[in-house]
Amino acid sequence: MKRKRSLKKVLVSLAVFIIFFSVGFAVSAADSGVTLTLNGLQTPSGTANSLQILFMLTIISLAPSILIMMTSFTRIIIVLSFLRNAIGTQQTPPNQVLVGIALFLTLFIMTPVVTEINKTAYQPLINNQITTEQAYTSAMVPLRDFMFKQTEKTSMKIFLSMAGLKEVSTLDDIPSTVLIPAFIISELKRAFMMGFMIFLPFLVIDIIVSSTLMSMGMMMLPPMMISLPLKLALFVLVDGWNLTVISLVASFK
Repeated sequence: MKRKRSLKKVLVSLAVFIIFFSVGFAVSAADSGVTLTLNGLQTPSGTANSLQILFMLTIISLAPSILIMMTSFTRIIIVLSFLRNAIGTQQTPPNQVLVGIALFLTLFIMTPVVTEINKTAYQPLINNQITTEQAYTSAMVPLRDFMFKQTEKTSMKIFLSMAGLKEVSTLDDIPSTVLIPAFIISELKRAFMMGFMIFLPFLVIDIIVSSTLMSMGMMMLPPMMISLPLKLALFVLVDGWNLTVISLVASFK
């Protein structure tokens, strides 16, 4: 108990030190001539500005996860995980390979959206033609269009009801705080439906192998030893990877 308490004290002290060190730390970029300092904590305005900068850094660190949830990545990675579990190969392909496949498929599917964002938001912003707020608004338009196409009406109605927005005249009246969770739930539902369809043929093989072994009195032989090669052979013969990828890409059309 004493060791745990001392460890907690050390961790708390370290956390407090890191916070105060981060607040008082000055980040400078000599090449670009940009200097960022978090001083002026003696005044309320200085403290507020420092906290705003720390909040912005936190948002930037979470930005990849936020963007992943707003794209096709969720459905793809879940379907691929279901496929691996249905075959029964445990950690083959490994998680890194599945995530890599999901990322590149996401880039392939989201290319039209990314191109539109680059054309309407990013390029005008770096050319100083629009402000940051205008760029954010322009960037959300193609992303919202993509999410609206993939969001089921049932999920949208549920979140609109929970948000107290029962009557909406146009899609522009639906806030992103309602659209994003409705889109995520719709993606989870479709991914599970696709996973169920993937499981069916492999489940049939498992049932047939188990019934055959039981009828032959070979109860000590694990059915997985027989069914796994059969499932791998079936998956290879039907060109399973291409069928899975084609089905995933076509599900976003």
